[in-house]
Amino acid sequence: MVEFEKGDFLTFLLEAKRHTYAALGDAASVRPVLPGSRQLEWRDRAWLYRDIYFGMAFFVGQEVVSWQAQPVWSMAYAGGVIEELGGQAEKVGTIYAFLRRALRQVSAELPFRGPACWEEQDWRYINRVEGNLEVFQGEEEITAAGTVLYRLRYCGGFLR
Repeated sequence: MVEFEKGDFLTFLLEAKRHTYAALGDAASVRPVLPGSRQLEWRDRAWLYRDIYFGMAFFVGQEVVSWQAQPVWSMAYAGGVIEELGGQAEKVGTIYAFLRRALRQVSAELPFRGPACWEEQDWRYINRVEGNLEVFQGEEEITAAGTVLYRLRYCGGFLR
């Protein structure tokens, strides 16, 4: 395995997450390697963060962090808005705008997605996770006025 400082990794991961989807949404996409996907990237010296996903209302994706061109950490995820909202582009856009604001709150304590809980008016983001950067799994949920609008599950860790 390629050696790197875990503190450097964490600093880079937080920076990458704040500057890609959380900041720009789908507009952050570079030319994707896989047809039909969106691909977000962030680079800093020997580090590369790549997030590739398919879909919109329901989506599936994977984040990979590489150090010196070697993949060292990954997270897979799947989820989206509840099925009843899938065809309502304006509602989906509003939900994902709220999600991006929540994801910008990512912290060293919970570096996977957003914070444990984040609220804005009657909107609420909840993130439940088990584990740590080594190996983890979790799920996030968005509600408005107590109604569930969005769910996502994720898992990952350091590659060995």
